[in-house]
Amino acid sequence: MRRLLALMLVIGLWLNFTPPAKALGAGLVPCGDSPEFLQRAQTARASTDTRSAQNRFQYYIDNNALCGPEGLPRLIVDGRAGHLGDITFPGLAFLYIAGWIGWMGRSYIRAVKKMAGASPESKEIAIDVPLAIKCGLGGATWPISAIKELLSGELVAKDEEIPISIR
Repeated sequence: MRRLLALMLVIGLWLNFTPPAKALGAGLVPCGDSPEFLQRAQTARASTDTRSAQNRFQYYIDNNALCGPEGLPRLIVDGRAGHLGDITFPGLAFLYIAGWIGWMGRSYIRAVKKMAGASPESKEIAIDVPLAIKCGLGGATWPISAIKELLSGELVAKDEEIPISIR
């Protein structure tokens, strides 16, 4: 009973005294209005004469990026269309590339196991480069291949193929 009461007390205190987190109200201001950001931009313009540095700071001002109290821009993921380029597109590109690498490795291991006359372990240690390139090029269409294999039942193992511990 004491533990239950202590747990309820902790949960009650946690829920009542924790302030809600707000990304847009957490001291973020538009970069064009932040004196720290404008000072950083001026310092960068004075120390470097590259066009890319000037364009980067102007991009943050033009796109109403939000800056923290130290004058550094923040990435905000709030679902608005104006922020799609900040994290959504790079995130989707990361997932696609990671899936490509995984699918390429999976298809290479499966192809090596089907080869006759060679032990699969030796092909994993000394990689068969032409086969790896073939698997890598085929991995570019991994989302389509994954859906096809999922629908055909080849992607998932059957229940009788999964070993069960007798414990």
